Amino acid sequence: MLKKITTLTTLAGTLACSLSALEKPNILVFLVDDIGYMDVGVNNPNCFYETPNIDALAKEGALFTNGYTASPIYSPTQVSMLTGKYSTRVGATNFSPKDKTKKGRSGKFNPAPFRGELPLEEVTIAEALKTVGYKTFFVGKWHLGDGPSLRPQKQGFDMNIGGHEAGGPYTGKKYFAPFKNPEIKEESLDGEHLPARLAGETSVFIKESKDEPFLAYLSFYSVPAHLLI
Repeated sequence: MLKKITTLTTLAGTLACSLSALEKPNILVFLVDDIGYMDVGVNNPNCFYETPNIDALAKEGALFTNGYTASPIYSPTQVSMLTGKYSTRVGATNFSPKDKTKKGRSGKFNPAPFRGELPLEEVTIAEALKTVGYKTFFVGKWHLGDGPSLRPQKQGFDMNIGGHEAGGPYTGKKYFAPFKNPEIKEESLDGEHLPARLAGETSVFIKESKDEPFLAYLSFYSVPAHLLI
């Protein structure tokens, strides 16, 4: 327990020190499930897809070409994004199963130690930023534990739209409204595309929060065409 408290104190203190001397920047995170490194123009001039928006962001900002994913699977990657730790240090070595009796994929070899959720005692970037006055918002795919007690609003996010235990939009009409998602209010027009709804909710949050520092964490269930073009 002492180690976890120290970690929280250190992380919050580091953020406070680094942000106190500067105007607190707004932070917008895009996490896109299943997009390939070579599927955007900035990384591949001969790419089949036209991606002017992503290319413009890369040109105007910093492009990291020497970064590596913590895992080839979504849930452990999400754990690393939120905690800043290698996912294996948290015990997240596979996707988070909705069925808690499943302890990892079957095979001929014994699996690595496996934890099916992001533990509440872990410190997330949202929790750390809240200590220095940030408003925090999560929208989209979560897939980090079964049940309401492990959803984004329990991990430092003031607001959560769409984030729950499922690894995909498997209910309702799936990628089109009505979604039947427990964290999405069914006020969409029938047939609304899920990526468009998630992006629209994020736009509303940004407009409403423009006068205060915020973290907007947008996690798409699929590659959205409007983000690319």
